[in-house]
Amino acid sequence: MRALLSMLAVSWAAAAGPLRAAPPEPVTIALWPAAPPGESATATPPEKDLPAQKEARPVRRLTNVSMPTLTQFSPPAGKASGAAVVVAPGGGYNILAWDLEGEEVAAWLNSVGVTAFVLKYRVPRRPEDAKDAAPKAALMDAQRAVRVVRSRAKEFGVDGAKVGMLGFSAGGNLTALTCGNFDTPLYANVDAADEVSSRPDFAILVYPAYLVEPKTGQLQPGVTVTARTPPTFLAHAFDDPVSAANSLQYALELRRAKVPCELHLYSTGGHGFGLRPAGPATTWPKRCEEWLATMKLTK
Repeated sequence: MRALLSMLAVSWAAAAGPLRAAPPEPVTIALWPAAPPGESATATPPEKDLPAQKEARPVRRLTNVSMPTLTQFSPPAGKASGAAVVVAPGGGYNILAWDLEGEEVAAWLNSVGVTAFVLKYRVPRRPEDAKDAAPKAALMDAQRAVRVVRSRAKEFGVDGAKVGMLGFSAGGNLTALTCGNFDTPLYANVDAADEVSSRPDFAILVYPAYLVEPKTGQLQPGVTVTARTPPTFLAHAFDDPVSAANSLQYALELRRAKVPCELHLYSTGGHGFGLRPAGPATTWPKRCEEWLATMKLTK
């Protein structure tokens, strides 16, 4: 897997110039110092990879996550911009598309000088979360992830004022909820990390799901946009079965709140493409790189 990630990093960096050095090895840390809040040791079966589906390029799908982690992927020496991104893979809050929307995304972010922290949050939904816009356990993990990165910024070699979040599909929903609910504590502080803000400094939502009510087209309860919502980049395809209305309505609410926002809607691309070929939608990472530079987050 490390060889694959190195090749991906090289391919993404080729257009920007030669790499100065190989990227450091990924480092995985526990998100919580002990059992996560509200988690029972026997509530979830052991974590596992689901069998590969019939796909041209299979996707690694993780499920039964009960012990969340953060895996840090750092740019090569001398290339880091200081910006950091917590990456939330999608999977309908049932699985995590770990390589497609996690490791491969980290390699791309590293290629533009961004340190990536891929979040393994709790899935599947717990029974008590069945009717919620997002599972409470997953939102706890997201809030905690932003706090851990920000509180340990110096240790991780990043700027604590440039900690963003990127999510795909359900991970995009989780990102939007993290951006809108940072003032709502979901768990009692467990250590010093919880004394800092869980508000991302910027957000990237790619084909986000569950943001709008299908019947009304308005934002779902719990999906909040205010003047304090961070600047946001969105990308979606019109032929996505997860309606592009999710991104469009969220962008309109950002505009009403006078929050800086950039939205890219593509004619085709479908759903769940990540960084892999998807017709016109394949260009979203380049547009996002330009946005990151415009926001002065990268060099």
